[in-house]
Amino acid sequence: MNYFYVLNGKKIKQAFIIAVSILFAIGIIYSERDNVTVFSQNEPAAIYSVQTDKKVIALTFDISWGDKRTEPILKILEEKGVKKATFFLSSPWSKSHPEIVSQIVKGGWEIGSHGHKHTNYSGLSDEEIRSQITTAHQILNEVTGQSPRLLRLPNGDFDKRVLRIANELNYSVIQWDTDSQDWLNKGADNIINRVVTKAHPGDIVLLHASDSVKQTHEALPVIIDQLKAKGYQFVTVSELLKQTQVDNKPPVEDQAMKRVQ
Repeated sequence: MNYFYVLNGKKIKQAFIIAVSILFAIGIIYSERDNVTVFSQNEPAAIYSVQTDKKVIALTFDISWGDKRTEPILKILEEKGVKKATFFLSSPWSKSHPEIVSQIVKGGWEIGSHGHKHTNYSGLSDEEIRSQITTAHQILNEVTGQSPRLLRLPNGDFDKRVLRIANELNYSVIQWDTDSQDWLNKGADNIINRVVTKAHPGDIVLLHASDSVKQTHEALPVIIDQLKAKGYQFVTVSELLKQTQVDNKPPVEDQAMKRVQ
């Protein structure tokens, strides 16, 4: 009898612990409900990749400062016959480097917005977020003669307010599924390995063409050759979005990662 009571006592205690854990988890979900809705199907969401069986992939390049790295990268793309890629340009950089922007436009590569001030938009008020996006749009329109509709936020930072306002301004927020981590400057081999091993159909690849990256121009020719050898075709982000279903969920390793470009 004593053993029976001890056994049942353990079961009751275990059941109590499980119940408390469930209630705790529910509490966390409730308290974080505003963040969870970032990826709600009923609200605007960031795009990380596209679900498709076709071997198509989008190389994307963020540019926010400097004048030494972009032109070598453009030359490599030209030499390798990669006519389809997307450049996310910050508006201050674009305004101060119109000749380089002109090369991107003449090369036929797609242009997206990388915002105006290079700061985390989630820390701004609604009015400031709107001002940052519209200011960048106006400047990019003046410099490029185009009206971009793709937005990659500085540092990849956003919350549901940023997504809502971007959507109201007819922008799609574009993230990435494969981070080359070229911004860490760990060497060309590291960049090549990350991109080539992680690449998949419908992938959006994050690269940079700012002066903060030192080896991207060394890694890029090998990345292009190896992806071509695997049967991949390069497309712009806009062309990629014309495929099937978009994936709004971030890669696990990138959820908490912030970048400096």
